[in-house]
Amino acid sequence: MNNLYLASQAAQGGNMSFLIMMVAIFAIMWFFMIRPQQKKQKEIKKFQNSLAAGDKVVTAGGVHATVRSVSLEKGTLDIEIAKGVIVTIDKNSVFADAADSLQQPK
Repeated sequence: MNNLYLASQAAQGGNMSFLIMMVAIFAIMWFFMIRPQQKKQKEIKKFQNSLAAGDKVVTAGGVHATVRSVSLEKGTLDIEIAKGVIVTIDKNSVFADAADSLQQPK
């Protein structure tokens, strides 16, 4: 009878170590994968909300353009992609500052 009791106690200790290991794995994933992505998304949102006329941007499609006007209520931008060619795009399709992308080392 004592052997059965000891075996059940050992099994419960194994369950606790498994639970601790799962929590540790989740914490590691959160610190190395989820948290940096959340920070990057916040920076992109901050950049998109700070856009003003005259800023140089790069769209999600890779088009380099200059912002001509910003419509906050519609959430759109009028950008000039060539001299006299103005296109209206969604503000969320702008991901990078053109000046930053040109300065990155190749």
